[in-house]
Amino acid sequence: MIDKICIVGLGYVGLPLAHAFAEKYSVVGFDINKARIKELNSGFDRTLELTEEQLNDIKDNITYSSDIKDIETANIYIITVPTPIDSTNLPDLTPLIKSSETIGKVLKKDDIVIYESTVYPGVTEEVCVPILEEISGLKFNQDFYAGYSPERINPGDKKHTVKKILKVTSGSTPQSAIKIDNLYKSIITAGTHLASSIKVAEASKVIENTQRDVNIALINELALIFDTMNIDTNEVIEAAGTKWNFIKLTPGLVGGHCIGVDPYYLTYKAETLGYTPNLILGARQINNGMGKYITETTIKTMIANDKKIKDSNVLVLGVTFKEDCPDMRNTKVVDIIEELKTYGCNVDVYDPWVNPEEVVDYNHGIIDNPFQNDKKYDAIVVAVAHKEFKELKEDDYKKISNGEPILIDIKGIVEKPNWRL
Repeated sequence: MIDKICIVGLGYVGLPLAHAFAEKYSVVGFDINKARIKELNSGFDRTLELTEEQLNDIKDNITYSSDIKDIETANIYIITVPTPIDSTNLPDLTPLIKSSETIGKVLKKDDIVIYESTVYPGVTEEVCVPILEEISGLKFNQDFYAGYSPERINPGDKKHTVKKILKVTSGSTPQSAIKIDNLYKSIITAGTHLASSIKVAEASKVIENTQRDVNIALINELALIFDTMNIDTNEVIEAAGTKWNFIKLTPGLVGGHCIGVDPYYLTYKAETLGYTPNLILGARQINNGMGKYITETTIKTMIANDKKIKDSNVLVLGVTFKEDCPDMRNTKVVDIIEELKTYGCNVDVYDPWVNPEEVVDYNHGIIDNPFQNDKKYDAIVVAVAHKEFKELKEDDYKKISNGEPILIDIKGIVEKPNWRL
């Protein structure tokens, strides 16, 4: 049988994966967002992961649809939907559950369902598979099979693209595991790693970003300590980084769809089993508190420079969770913006990578290029290291400042800031 692949969820993960598979297979991309489907059919990707040329290159091998009838003929379903957390930092499996319900309606004998969404160990077999069984009426590992291959997409990264990142794979039976591994091997030039079980693959993904979160939390805590000592953290890191085994990270905000979210999936599962993961939760607390600390330092710096606070004008440069990328998921820059408002500051936000009309979670205060207007600011917070901001000079800041510029540099890209994280 010639494989026909259905990719469910066409965001930052699903679309590049669909593109990679469409170079060799017949692919249908499925998404419930009809506007997204319309854009892709017109050759436009709002995530900027793929260019119009890349979309056109595969148009003969892929169709985009939000109609379940168009995915009935697929025999391999790959689910790449988000796995967010709710307002209490608990896993929200709703997109995963809904996607499983959809696939259950079209599942046929010998089909394979592969999950790529980040989860805690056990979700695929204990949450998703029972839904597939119930709705399809088929028997797991007799009539259909499952697999887990965690996504490793880095939004905005044009170097480490999907085919160049080694892929962990797994399957619910030895035979399905080999088939799934071979499927990914056919498109991943970096190779694959076949895990012994689905739970091992699930666990491997969730600890990747948990490890990074803990390491960044350490650097952030060190930055807070060194700040009280009037020591430049970046200079300390440069010095320490001369040792071959020092992990060189920089302090900052920890947002996005992975690092700021995934640890909560692991801590949730651990606590349901009676174990309290103090180190991981402590790291989350430190990283979640950085926005408040940066805001408080901004206010103190303004006061020290005889700037008014109430009704002051503050400009925040950048609102995405990382540089040179339009992705605003779980951005912690919003924490700074909202915290500044509690002090009575008037906050403007400028981000050349964000179209205010396309922002769902936050769009209040996003303005056009302030360097082309006459408004003056009492303080400027450089929150994201977009390439456009790296090109700014001292005179650019002076032009839009009310008196001498008050510059708060979170990303280490300003030559002479008043304060640097």
